[in-house]
Amino acid sequence: MTEPLPPDVTATLRALLAGSDPVSVALLAQVPHTRVVGRCGCGCATVDLEVDRTAVAPAQSHDNPAVEAGYTDPDSAGVMVCTEDGYLSLLEIYSVADEPISAWPDPRHIER
Repeated sequence: MTEPLPPDVTATLRALLAGSDPVSVALLAQVPHTRVVGRCGCGCATVDLEVDRTAVAPAQSHDNPAVEAGYTDPDSAGVMVCTEDGYLSLLEIYSVADEPISAWPDPRHIER
């Protein structure tokens, strides 16, 4: 399974990677060259990502997850961006609620 980034995933990545630090800038530059290559089996909106490594440079060395944030709505949810070798590899949503979050919340509700 390989598919283009859906608009809600793109918007979430752009919101999470907004900023001027070098890692965020490099990861944001990867977004146009990124595709969804898998989805979580639990029913949540988490996606596995793959970047065309011939099209864009990796981010410099950084901690993983590269970004982690919470949502103000739903307030029980969080999101993180993980990388592998400096390239986007996972956009994960998690929740302390019983039910998985099956759709990406509005990125305007991300609280960094």
